Amino acid sequence: MAERLAPSQKHTFTHNGRTVYEWDQTLTEVNMYVPVPPDMRAKEIFCDISKQHLKFGRQDNPPFLDMDLFKAVKVSDCIWTLEDNVMHITLAKLEQGEPWLAVLQGHELDPAKQQEDQQRLLLERFQREHPGFDFSNASFNGAAPNARTFMGGLPGDVVK
Repeated sequence: MAERLAPSQKHTFTHNGRTVYEWDQTLTEVNMYVPVPPDMRAKEIFCDISKQHLKFGRQDNPPFLDMDLFKAVKVSDCIWTLEDNVMHITLAKLEQGEPWLAVLQGHELDPAKQQEDQQRLLLERFQREHPGFDFSNASFNGAAPNARTFMGGLPGDVVK
């Protein structure tokens, strides 16, 4: 049942008609998918992830992306891989359950997409807390509350 609440669609950031990256999120992580040239190998890539900044590109070249993250990450749990000409960067959310409106500062989703993500994250939280129930067909009337802070927050999380 939980897999039915997983992100079914990636958000796309384009520039001059070209896809720069795609991304999605769960309660615990943000996933970024960056197409790379077909001849690029993993050992040619550098990727520096800090608590609120991401920089990556081809070794010995200026960075392809060098921007602040939308929110803070837990650096020790972040990873990246290269498969089928796509660099996959997994960013572990520092504040689990907190909806991200973008991966990078300045690339925010439109309000309708923000609300869709917030609703899906809240349903993901309900599914995690009540595994015997199926929330995959649930819907909301109006705006969904923040999945991280709703009703006292996530179990084991200290809401600030």
